[in-house]
Amino acid sequence: MPEIKLQHILTIVELLSKGARHNFVEITTTELGKSIGRSQQAVSKHLLDLENSGYIERVKKGQKFAVKVTDKGYSEIRGLFSSLRAALESAPAAIDFEGRVVSGMGEGAYYMSLEGYRKQFKEKLGYEPYAGTLNVRLTDQIFMNARRELGKHPSIFISGFSDGTRTYGWVKCYKALINDGAVDSAAVLVLERTHYDDSMLEVIAPASIKNATGIKNGDRIKVQVQLGQMP
Repeated sequence: MPEIKLQHILTIVELLSKGARHNFVEITTTELGKSIGRSQQAVSKHLLDLENSGYIERVKKGQKFAVKVTDKGYSEIRGLFSSLRAALESAPAAIDFEGRVVSGMGEGAYYMSLEGYRKQFKEKLGYEPYAGTLNVRLTDQIFMNARRELGKHPSIFISGFSDGTRTYGWVKCYKALINDGAVDSAAVLVLERTHYDDSMLEVIAPASIKNATGIKNGDRIKVQVQLGQMP
């Protein structure tokens, strides 16, 4: 067996879960098959392959086998686990979005003018945003899926506040580039409270993005979120 296969991984993992790392455990191929969703015949073949390759040891005890995972088998699973963990815990340096510029609901200018937000933007982003957000309607499902997951990444966090009359939610900011760097100081917002769904990106910058790029409603735009620049 030149390389370990998925069905063999499942078999070794099930044996390890039953204590076969340091001890011989008794189990029938029928029992093992039920545990991993394979037929008794398939499990018999798995065990034979694993034994021949030095991943397990077997001794027969009556109608059952006693099985133990060897150091070689354990090391193989340990290495796979480390690779999977590194892959699952890794974060991309950037996330690319594309969509069309659309008119918003007019709320961006109001919220950007609130002192409770403006002070924090100045402190944490280094500028007070232009009055209003650029609204980008994402056109492809892959970008909508990425937008849905964006808030799970580390962000520049703007705390919610109260003005004594009403409360305002938090804002997560993600530094971004517009159209391959035509605007390099923008930020994509993820809001605690919003009327928009995952098909919309709200973007801020120190000055009007439309004026800086010459884009207008209906034009396509690229937005690259720079995750590597998060604090």
